[in-house]
Amino acid sequence: MNVFPDLDSAIDRWFAEDIGTGDHTTLGTIPGDATGSVAMLAKEEGFVAGIRVAERIFHRMDRDLKLEISIQDGQAIVPGDTILCVTGKVHSILQCERLVLNVMQRMSGIATTTREYVKLVEGTGARVIDTRKTSPGLRLLEKEAVRLGGGTNHRFGLHDMILIKDNHIDFAGGIRQAIRAVTGYLDTHHLHLPVEVETRSLRDVEEVLSVGGVDRIMLDNFTVEQTREAVKLVAGRYETESSGGITRETIRGYAECGVDYISVGALTHHIKSLDLSLKAEF
Repeated sequence: MNVFPDLDSAIDRWFAEDIGTGDHTTLGTIPGDATGSVAMLAKEEGFVAGIRVAERIFHRMDRDLKLEISIQDGQAIVPGDTILCVTGKVHSILQCERLVLNVMQRMSGIATTTREYVKLVEGTGARVIDTRKTSPGLRLLEKEAVRLGGGTNHRFGLHDMILIKDNHIDFAGGIRQAIRAVTGYLDTHHLHLPVEVETRSLRDVEEVLSVGGVDRIMLDNFTVEQTREAVKLVAGRYETESSGGITRETIRGYAECGVDYISVGALTHHIKSLDLSLKAEF
């Protein structure tokens, strides 16, 4: 799974955390040679994410487990749908059960939430993007879930994009100083990274436009009216991004201002896991 090159190592850590010295309940109740099947069922409406991760978890535990996948990542589900079935050693299946559900319920919740936001801006040209407000160690999986929900990924970390935020600006002595310092840093280190700068007022936007040297201007905590005016000021010279406290109720208004991106921390920060279950089949 290219999106998470160290996934097997992560799965091993997750197994160690959950199983520890052994799944003594399973070991004590089920014969070691017992085989069986379980089905993953949808218990609420939404969009699936994490199928490929679940497959890796099952096969990391036991290569002989057989999976029959009925619904693929990114597809819609309704209560009662069978998402996948797993057949093989019961010990192996039960030791994976909670881990698979934890991963898929969270990823599916993120994908479902993202799809809701994307639907709300449909037809405006604005793209819904995520943030770095992710669970430590799970960022790549959570951002993959955003993508599967129809969203767009922002930077993956501090290493793949320059984002000059309010604290950078304040410590650097101002917007002009911060942009010029970043430009010099990139030249010195022969780095080619996109540059975004956060603005807190229309005056900030005007200052960025006078300095240049950026790829995107973030309009942080602007009202809809201020956003509309800022987009007119930028006039397509740079990409624009609305950010800060944007909700389901307000996102359409921001999108209709003509911004290119709308970042929503809630995609990964305030989500409800989708209700799924794994049930034995007989």
